[in-house]
Amino acid sequence: MTTYRISQLAERAGVRPTTLRFYEQAGLLPAQRSESGYRLYGDDAIERLGFISSGKRLGLPLEEIRDLLQVWEDGLCTDVRHRLRPMLAARIAEAEQRATELDAFTERLRQALTEIDGPPRPGRCDPGCGFLHHQHDPQPTPIKLSPPRPATDNTGDNGATPAPIACTLNGSDQAERAQQWHELLDHAHRRDPIDGGLRFHLPAHTAGEVAALAAAEQQCCAFFTFTLHLSAGELQFDVHAPDDAAPLLADLFGAPG
Repeated sequence: MTTYRISQLAERAGVRPTTLRFYEQAGLLPAQRSESGYRLYGDDAIERLGFISSGKRLGLPLEEIRDLLQVWEDGLCTDVRHRLRPMLAARIAEAEQRATELDAFTERLRQALTEIDGPPRPGRCDPGCGFLHHQHDPQPTPIKLSPPRPATDNTGDNGATPAPIACTLNGSDQAERAQQWHELLDHAHRRDPIDGGLRFHLPAHTAGEVAALAAAEQQCCAFFTFTLHLSAGELQFDVHAPDDAAPLLADLFGAPG
């Protein structure tokens, strides 16, 4: 039987060693220990990591993947399918809710586009300008993208179960995601630190891309909370993260200072 140290398994699986340690802490990937205290993994760890990756691609939270792993180890394929079905149904309902929110946001963008494609008004914009005052609401319209349900790795003082501070993407996917954020946020004309995160001021036309990328980000980093405010010609994009997630916040969005 082949055995791997953590660095060897990480290289073969295409993930970071920190991800494997996190999986061990979350009860997803058990490891043996050598006499010297090194983590050792067998060939079954490769198949196990493949199972975890399949669950992640379906957007399953780690606690559900952990439950499925137990069924997968001890039961038949039919048992796995029976356990998986309600999980997938729940994810479909959540995805449809997200799609409804994004559709509403898209419609607001279309309304704004219709206004600015209309006949221009003489002079400066005033209360009669349909684009600025179409909604008769001086405040931006917020859309909040927060985790659809908490993870169960740590329990807070109020009994809630906050999401783990970890990204479930592998190394190459993490680098690609960071590049996507950097390219998109290069459009920001201002960036402000806020309590627990950052606020970006972007052109309104970036709203669709920002919303889609933020929704994708929460599939792998459920501890982030995103809020989008669309106002006259501008998108205000807020990113919040727990204090423990400051390094990940800085990697993707820059240091708040």
